[in-house]
Amino acid sequence: MVLVTGPTGSGKTTSLYAVLGVLNHSGNKIITVEDPVEYQIDGVNQIQVKPLIDLNFSTALRSIVRQDPDILMVGEIRDRETAEIAIQSALTGHLVFSTLHTNDAAGAPHRLLDMGVEPYLIASSVVLIVAQRLVRTLCPHCKARHVITQADRLFLEQHGLITDQEDIAAAVGCARCGGSGYMGRIGIFEMLPVSDGIKEAILRKEPAAILRRVAQREGNSTLHADGLQKVLDGFTTLEELARVARHDAQTNDSQ
Repeated sequence: MVLVTGPTGSGKTTSLYAVLGVLNHSGNKIITVEDPVEYQIDGVNQIQVKPLIDLNFSTALRSIVRQDPDILMVGEIRDRETAEIAIQSALTGHLVFSTLHTNDAAGAPHRLLDMGVEPYLIASSVVLIVAQRLVRTLCPHCKARHVITQADRLFLEQHGLITDQEDIAAAVGCARCGGSGYMGRIGIFEMLPVSDGIKEAILRKEPAAILRRVAQREGNSTLHADGLQKVLDGFTTLEELARVARHDAQTNDSQ
C-alpha cells in the first residue's frame, strides 16, 4: 500500500490520478472508490461513494476485492474498517493507493494506530508514505534575483542545505500575474519508504517524532528540505515556503 498525506487542497488526489494514469494500461484492472469522483479516467472503473444507500468506502471495498482487481485506489481512509480492508487487500497481492489527513509522512502510521489498526498490519502492508504541499511558482515574466543574506544562508544551513549560490529568486509582480509575483503551483514532497528501521518503530508504536528521526538517519529528505531546494532552484521563494510549510518545519524542529 502507498499512502499520500497532507491537508485538504494539497494535491493528494491529483497525485494519485497521475500515478493511475501511468499504470492504466490493458494489463492492469484498476478500480477506485472515491468521494467524489473528481476526474474521469478512461479504462478505470470508478465508484462514487453514496452513504444514503449505504455505499461507503468499506462496503464498496468488500465488493471490489471479489472482482479481483490488480490496483485499488481508495479516495481516503477515514475509519478502522476501511483501513483494515485496504490493508488486507494489499496483503493479498493488490497494489493499493490511498490518502490520509496528516501533517507529514511520519504521522501516517500513528494516525492508523489511532484508528485501532494493529501495528503489525501497518508494518506488513505499507511500503511508501508520501507527504505533499503546493507552493506558488514564481511568475516567469517578472521574477528577479536578490543577494542571499547572511540570515538566509544561516537558515538554509540549519536545514542541511549548504550552497555557494550568491543569489536566489524573488517575487516582483507584473500585469501578467496580477501583481502577485506568482503564476501556477508546484508540489513539494517528502518520501518515507517503510524500511526495516521504520517497521520496527511502528511495531513498537513509537510516536511520529521517533519515526522522523529514524527517517532522517536513513537519509530521507523532509518536506521543508525539498521546499528549500526548490527555492534554490528558482521555482519559488522563502516567503512562499514559510507561508505553506512553516508549521511543519516548526513541528519537526521542536521534536
